[in-house]
Amino acid sequence: MGLLSLSIWTPIFFGLVLLVLGREQHARAVRWVALIGSVVSFAVTLPLLDKFSNSFLGLQFVEHVSWIERFNVFYALGIDGLSLWLIVLTAFMTVIVVIAGWEVITERVHQYMGAFLILSGLMIGVFCAQDGLLFYVFFEATLIPMYLIIGVWGGPRKIYAAFKFFLYTLTGSVLMLVGLIYLYIDSGGSFELARWYQLPLEAWVQDLLFFGFFAAFAVKVPMWPVHTWLPDVHVEAPTGGSAILAAIMLKLGAYGFLRFSLPITPDASQHLAPWVLGLSLVAVIYVGLVALVQEDMKKLVAYSSVAHMGFVTLGIFIFTPLGLTGAMVQMIAHGFVSGAMFLCIGVLYDRMHSREIKSYGGVINSAPKFTAFAILFAMANCGLPGTAGFVGEWMVILGAVQQSFWLGMGAATALIFGAAYTLWMVKRVYLGPVANEQVRSLTDINSREFLMLTLLALAVLGMGLDPKPMTDTMGVSVNELLRLATVSKLGH
Repeated sequence: MGLLSLSIWTPIFFGLVLLVLGREQHARAVRWVALIGSVVSFAVTLPLLDKFSNSFLGLQFVEHVSWIERFNVFYALGIDGLSLWLIVLTAFMTVIVVIAGWEVITERVHQYMGAFLILSGLMIGVFCAQDGLLFYVFFEATLIPMYLIIGVWGGPRKIYAAFKFFLYTLTGSVLMLVGLIYLYIDSGGSFELARWYQLPLEAWVQDLLFFGFFAAFAVKVPMWPVHTWLPDVHVEAPTGGSAILAAIMLKLGAYGFLRFSLPITPDASQHLAPWVLGLSLVAVIYVGLVALVQEDMKKLVAYSSVAHMGFVTLGIFIFTPLGLTGAMVQMIAHGFVSGAMFLCIGVLYDRMHSREIKSYGGVINSAPKFTAFAILFAMANCGLPGTAGFVGEWMVILGAVQQSFWLGMGAATALIFGAAYTLWMVKRVYLGPVANEQVRSLTDINSREFLMLTLLALAVLGMGLDPKPMTDTMGVSVNELLRLATVSKLGH
């Protein structure tokens, strides 16, 4: 079993052990098994960083085994600079979420922890898959544990939110499946992505395939106007569910554009790019304004996620090394920052049982340590230089300016709106006099919460101060993807 298989199946194994052997009366033991499983799963991904070659052109850590012989389907795994950091981010955030739910989740603990570990392995599978059908299986399988996490441990309208999440994402994916079947037939019975990248495709075929892929990936990102499921789901999901959804699951859609849309349908991607850039700018500007008027903290951060993911799609579809690298860095940064923002809201909710901004005020007076962390993550959400949130946004804006000054100007407004809604929330929740007697009796973070927020703070600052190790690993892969995305298939 190679390193990629270990990265995928280690958390799934621990998750299944918890589901099968875990018992309600053994909640303490279950938590420790979940923590050990998540830490081991994270440790398994670290050799990938150590052994990854920044100068190697092509896939690394390749595994290729026959899976369904009759249909020529392979268990084909491999990663490049585009997927490496997403795998590490997924394993890291799983550790954080297990720590976050340690004392908070008291019912069906083994099922809760098991669902997150299985979800972690499935999401890593998406980032490793090099076979179209294998990718689709992992991509769709992630819906099941997340659906259960929302539907079982969510808020009062959890069933509505879970169904909305499931129906939106499944409907888009069905259109992608049609595209995958067409490519399988057209390539002479192969699901291998490398083979699909070389297929000559007529313009109208590329357009239809692009829209099929777009339906699946745009909903997952989510892009405007198919983003409406996200605020509802975030509000109802448990804190850990919101953190993983924002940190990792939204990235599956953006990653799909990189693996499928750009290299398989390059001509369609090029001539439909202005349309995608327009939708991205609407997400960046309009959804940023929508975030300004939210009264629920989770909804505000959910709309903020849509705006920040608009930066990612903007960076991808300007087809420059700077834009594409910026989009990748923004994906990782948003994983750390949005996950941290949701976990901070969870800390407040555990104590006050309210997410309404008006219920708070002056939290700094009773919880100064917690407020320091919360404001750091809020500043990163604004794109403060020195934090992870700045690097990717700045690279995308520079890339956009190279394409068009006005495109860059439109993208840059996100920094203004981002600062506006984030600082508005910080002012009303954390600063000023204590407006509520409940806030006066708030307890500061305990050692478990301190550990969780410290790990995230180190990641946010480390990435913001020294992004070079990350951008270096992406360089060769970004250039190769741009080569595939800019070479026409019509002349073959």
